[in-house]
Amino acid sequence: MAFVDEVTIRAAAGKGGDGVVRWLRYKGNARGGPGGGDGGRGGDVVLEGMRDLAALSRFRFEKEFDAEPGGAGESELCHGKNGVALVLRAPVGTVAHVVLTNGREVEHEIIEEEQRVTILKGGTGGMGNARFKSSTHQNPFEQTNGKPGEAGTIHLTLKLIADAGLVGLPSAGKSSLLNALTRAKAKVGAYPFTTLEPNLGDFYGHILADIPGLIEGASGGKGLGTRFLKHIERTGILLHLVSAEQDDVLAAYREVRKEIEAFGHDLSEKPEIIILSKVDLVSPEEQERRIAILMRETGREVLSVSIENPELVKKFSDELTKQLVV
Repeated sequence: MAFVDEVTIRAAAGKGGDGVVRWLRYKGNARGGPGGGDGGRGGDVVLEGMRDLAALSRFRFEKEFDAEPGGAGESELCHGKNGVALVLRAPVGTVAHVVLTNGREVEHEIIEEEQRVTILKGGTGGMGNARFKSSTHQNPFEQTNGKPGEAGTIHLTLKLIADAGLVGLPSAGKSSLLNALTRAKAKVGAYPFTTLEPNLGDFYGHILADIPGLIEGASGGKGLGTRFLKHIERTGILLHLVSAEQDDVLAAYREVRKEIEAFGHDLSEKPEIIILSKVDLVSPEEQERRIAILMRETGREVLSVSIENPELVKKFSDELTKQLVV
């Protein structure tokens, strides 16, 4: 199933039930005073957070949603049944931009699992004739109909929430490192663009996100462009992987930084840890030389790792734990 992180749907909350004209009945079937009940409230449209990143896939083909209307009022002053809320489930990190039919715009955000947000309110029920009784109006035949529920267009956009996001050029080793550090089972291949959707992993209680590889022009929409850059917005730390197999590690680093800075949204202000990956592919001397270049030109600390070396993975894991706790 294709990964869906942005979709537009239409939804309507339920209409309120109509109030009714009824009469109380006494022994012998004699008609008493007004006994028509109020209509029930229409069902709300509710957005609920869940951990499944593929939750928005449901909306690829199903685009129209309606909550249950409220029931009409009943006799003997009984209130009509309230409509059941329509629950739309979306991944944690989803932003819902709602444009109501009256033109008003509202935005909601899901930041926790099982969090519920009412995005469209159901209509109120109408009044039964019992509501219209007064000292001068003992036998009212008036009633009112239920109000329509709110309706509108809902644009759902997923922006991952993670403690750290792995970024870098295609084939920098992000998915492999995520798998080595967590129990994630991200797809890994010996060619660029193996990762076509973000992957998440649990690293000792910290969420790591593997963001698909960025290329030159990504900030302008080239390739998968802004679709993946937006997922970096809510990551706490950038783990910037530069493959040791790159002839010019500094150019590789700067290419990704250029796209991050061009995208804006304060991405370039996030804390960054530079990681020289795949160090098993170069000699120890070359490894040190490339680390020295990155440190000198960026002014940042540079960590190194190779998933082929368990000791290096353990050392890197320990250092990353310290960095995330700070």
